[in-house]
Amino acid sequence: MTLSLYFAPNTCALVPLISLYEAGAVFTPKPIDFRRRQNKSPDYLEINPLHKVPVLLIQDEVLEDEVLAENVAIALWIAQHYPSADLLPKDGEQLIRAISLMSWFAAGIHPHISRYNSPAKYCDAPDSAAAMRTIAQAMIFENYHRADSLLRGREFFFDHFTAVDAHFFWCFRRGHQLELDLTPFAACQAHFDRVLGRISVQKALAYEAAVKEEFARQANSL
Repeated sequence: MTLSLYFAPNTCALVPLISLYEAGAVFTPKPIDFRRRQNKSPDYLEINPLHKVPVLLIQDEVLEDEVLAENVAIALWIAQHYPSADLLPKDGEQLIRAISLMSWFAAGIHPHISRYNSPAKYCDAPDSAAAMRTIAQAMIFENYHRADSLLRGREFFFDHFTAVDAHFFWCFRRGHQLELDLTPFAACQAHFDRVLGRISVQKALAYEAAVKEEFARQANSL
């Protein structure tokens, strides 16, 4: 079996990248340059017609190739196939809670981050960007407040690091990258700093930085 992870810098594809490193999986990262619209290329659209990342391509000599999109599904697959990494709770009720949390991050936080980052994609009315960002920021902060209450007095969302922590790390990192005032969220920041120190996260961020550098070099050579 061979694994390929389609990845783009700054995107939530960082989440499975961290999990795969955490699991010690052997895989090939496949960087996609959104600025050059590689995600809209015919080859990539055959893999994911919705032109998004992440995508985990699972190729087996016996079975048909499997294409997994969406972070929650990919996290479940990695956890099931690398059980020793303990990337999701083993207990059924706790696993359901983990899926609930990751679904919230994907559907309840990520869309507001996207609206703040690219308001014109959601409303093209003249002079609407500032209002869109104001509303999106309020929704981001509402969700960060909820996460902060869950993390208060805890190291991680569960009793050890899981894919849930990798997912929220990306959500909060985007707040930093968008230069939002995150000072009210002390527990989220402590969690961010704790996760940042993990070897898997450092490897993922170093890979992302190398991809950014290569994409910039390619752009400058055009």
